Amino acid sequence: MSEDFLKVALAAKEAAAELAPLPRAPKDAALRVMADALVAATEEIVAANALDVRRAGESGISAYMIDRLRLDEARIASIAEAVRQVADLPDPVGEVIRGSVLPNGLELRQVRVPLGVIGIIYEGRPNVTVDAAALCLKSGNATLLRGSSSAYESNTVLVRVMQEALEGTEVPAGAVQLVPGTSRDSVKELMRARGLVDVLIPRGGASLINSVVEESTVPVIETGVGNCHVYVDADADVELAVRILLNSKVQRPSVCNAAETVLVHAAVADAFVPRALAALAAEGVTVHGDARIAAHGDVVPATEEDFRTEYLSLDIAAAVVDSLEEAVTHIRTYGSAHTEAIVTRSVVAARRFVSLVDSAAVAVNASTRFTDGGEFGFGAEIGISTQKLHARGPMGLPELTSTKWVYTGEGHLRTAEGTVLASAGGCS
Repeated sequence: MSEDFLKVALAAKEAAAELAPLPRAPKDAALRVMADALVAATEEIVAANALDVRRAGESGISAYMIDRLRLDEARIASIAEAVRQVADLPDPVGEVIRGSVLPNGLELRQVRVPLGVIGIIYEGRPNVTVDAAALCLKSGNATLLRGSSSAYESNTVLVRVMQEALEGTEVPAGAVQLVPGTSRDSVKELMRARGLVDVLIPRGGASLINSVVEESTVPVIETGVGNCHVYVDADADVELAVRILLNSKVQRPSVCNAAETVLVHAAVADAFVPRALAALAAEGVTVHGDARIAAHGDVVPATEEDFRTEYLSLDIAAAVVDSLEEAVTHIRTYGSAHTEAIVTRSVVAARRFVSLVDSAAVAVNASTRFTDGGEFGFGAEIGISTQKLHARGPMGLPELTSTKWVYTGEGHLRTAEGTVLASAGGCS
């Protein structure tokens, strides 16, 4: 382990111990100071980001990925506002999940506590740097941030601005740390820092996530890719279905909750598909369709791989199915368990779809684009978990905590015969 990495990891571990017992007020105050500092440093952040954007363009990164990378005055203001929203949210630390008085008189409580040091490995989007730092701080955790090399200049300035802001608060500045370096070695160091890092959360494409899950010795909360589906049911309102599909695909195609596949019930295909193809074409979307979709217009013939692909671009796969159950089977076969939507006027169909689809989020007559921590009222999100252990779906503050059991007695002793009370009294 390099000295540079060890330095920031130890600083984060020390900061986590100081941060964990802090009450809400100093954490909220620190977050608001951070938000103001980010706005004040807008010119410096934009200048650093311009270097990243220029290098990304020169390296041939797609326009959609550059859009995720880019920061401007409006985006920085939005990022800062998200930090303020996090400050306004309830503090999960100390919340009693459940509690009771046992038959032997022991008072038992399960309470939320911070995870400790959280490592975040992510691609592109520098807004994640701030979102992650804010959410971790609010939930009492220190964070080690390892963004992609394409955003290194932006992330360096963002972290420095946040650290400098924290120096005048009760929160230790070491609570926000940037993993030094841009090489693969620095990623490996973070993945192997068991004992220094309590949990890793990867955010990015399938190759990054798979690499972290398979190679890390630190426990991982897996955030998944977004191969999201829109299913247009036999009883769908066609015009509504077109609007929901367009919003799901076009509103921001480079993000994980954008739709990548549309499935159409055969009973409504004649009415829906021609309108959908025309609307998608008008937005510049390339449709990769099966033979039954192709019967209604000009499309790129779809391969099996097309249905597995998270395009993150103005491309979408399309197929006609003969039943809701066939749509669900398709989603289970090709999907990533992120977000699926059904458009239907049938309450029975909606309920059946919701019960059968095994994904982190299911939308009924709404765009897939709402699967987002901000839209769910979390202020921001650390990622969208597609696994089933610890957390699932958009991860806000409660998902960044663990629990501890606290039991209080009055001199309770456990013996072979049962519980006895010692003569000493309890707390006063």
